[in-house]
Amino acid sequence: MQKKIDAYFDDENNKPYTVCDLCVWLDCDRQTLLNYQEKEEFFDTIKRAKTKIEASIEKGALLGVFNPTFSIFNMKNNFGWQDKQEIDTTSSNRIEIINDLPSDIDEDK
Repeated sequence: MQKKIDAYFDDENNKPYTVCDLCVWLDCDRQTLLNYQEKEEFFDTIKRAKTKIEASIEKGALLGVFNPTFSIFNMKNNFGWQDKQEIDTTSSNRIEIINDLPSDIDEDK
């Protein structure tokens, strides 16, 4: 598989690189590629290939070569990018609130 993936990146006609185009080159669909990525013997090979594709799309977006909407959609669906805010509510930094007034304060004032 590594040789086929290397050949994909060596062929200038494959630019811009995409996960879907890599799948066509490998004669499989996207889900099959994801299934192979779950296997230990293929994980690193596929992860490196997807990272190269991700970097290519990121660079193309930054340089204005790729449509921003396409780039965002692609990054979210193929590379786990998110644009939502996550708030951690499990923090152990707690604030103690004390409702006691000192006894020498006159409550009638």
